[in-house]
Amino acid sequence: MSALFDLTGRVAFVTGAASGLGHAMAEGFAEHGALVVMADMDEAGLAKAAERLTLRNLSVETQRLDVRDAASVRLAIAEAARRHGRLDVVCANAGVTGGAPISDEAGHIENISLDTWNNVIAVNQTGVFVTLQAAAAVMKPQGFGRIIVTASISGMRVSDVSGYPYTVTKAAVIHLVHLAAVELAPYGILVNGVAPGPFMTNIAGGRMFTDAERVKSMGASTLLNRVAHPNELKGLALLLASDAGSFITGQVIPIDGGSTAK
Repeated sequence: MSALFDLTGRVAFVTGAASGLGHAMAEGFAEHGALVVMADMDEAGLAKAAERLTLRNLSVETQRLDVRDAASVRLAIAEAARRHGRLDVVCANAGVTGGAPISDEAGHIENISLDTWNNVIAVNQTGVFVTLQAAAAVMKPQGFGRIIVTASISGMRVSDVSGYPYTVTKAAVIHLVHLAAVELAPYGILVNGVAPGPFMTNIAGGRMFTDAERVKSMGASTLLNRVAHPNELKGLALLLASDAGSFITGQVIPIDGGSTAK
């Protein structure tokens, strides 16, 4: 069975890899033999994260990347494929929050600024779309590839703890997964999404996890009564990136401690 999860000789590209879920995915792939290109706009955080993995003799490279810059995304992914002669796994993970939850007055629809809306759309929706475009361009000629999109359970159902821009963009990328899976399946490219529930990450600068009562409330939304650690995403991401997931495509899989079952 271990051979099914072996990524030796494969090349992965992960956006938003300096911390949180992106870093966990990059680390998990590298631990199972992949060479991982870690991309993020946080250069200092990226260098620190990569150094930690390099000290463990894991194969990683870094790429400063802002997914709002479509030309840079296309170039970075094309260059990674050119350097290594292939690109097997692309994770469109980079994302941001934006605005207050709808349970707060600041998050009411009339109070959301267009600047906030446009920035979240640019990162969470257009950034993901362009990443998939670039991945498809290099994977189609190969006749092989794995694309993983980070969605959210907020995109699967309405909740008053999420804001309009975040929820809408995550719903959009879920449909993007379905569309891309249909188109790319004949080329041997599998497209799937992961839909995390409450995870302890640096999104929004980690501010949402500085309030103990809020963390407790987030944990209470799950059947397991806790918030997850980013490392708990590694197994699902590895499944979708490896031969173990060879018959899975067009799926968006919740990893939420049972939140969507409540």
